[in-house]
Amino acid sequence: MERSPDKTRLYEAFAASGKALSNASRLELLDLLAQGERTVDALAKGAGLNVTTASAHLQTLKAAGFVATRRDGVRIFYRLAGEDVAQLFALFRKVAERHQAEVPAARDAYLLGDGHPVDALDRAELAARSASGAVVVLDVRPREEHAAGHIPGSVSIPIDELADRIDELPTDREVVVYCRGEYCSFAYDAVRLLSSAGRRAIRLSDGMLEWRLADQPVAFGDQ
Repeated sequence: MERSPDKTRLYEAFAASGKALSNASRLELLDLLAQGERTVDALAKGAGLNVTTASAHLQTLKAAGFVATRRDGVRIFYRLAGEDVAQLFALFRKVAERHQAEVPAARDAYLLGDGHPVDALDRAELAARSASGAVVVLDVRPREEHAAGHIPGSVSIPIDELADRIDELPTDREVVVYCRGEYCSFAYDAVRLLSSAGRRAIRLSDGMLEWRLADQPVAFGDQ
């Protein structure tokens, strides 16, 4: 059977989207944008890239339809083009973890290092403990990410400030830590730091990306 040119064109269009995801830096940029819109400068800093490289990657993602922009004066802000992009990004990572042998080992090396597993609880258990007043919820993402959307009632202390601000957390409640998502190292680092200081701490099993996708309530700004 002769191959249809129209079918070929269709699958080439699909492949163009797939190609945009075939770069580690672009995936990291999507991870940052899942927390809220940002400028090129902020994205470059967050991903450890120079501005020129970050801009080129963002243009590739924009051409594939994964990100959109808005202008505010001389600044251009990037954001995910839709919630379906966040869903795709989250699913993409889970499929890779389930079916690519290298991913679990790389995940553990990044999140655990040479340390022991860090205990976690899920959203249902967090809701139960929060309802009883037994925990304080701690957001250790950068301050601008907390402002762009966070778990209602959570306390914002960025991970790089936590060592100097532990005394701001109550001593009579367990601390439940969360960060960007399931593969974010900030929560692991925070639990280890708090535990070493004698505090009771546990991490949320996922993070803000999964929280949003599950249609959980989100607060903004300093709420």
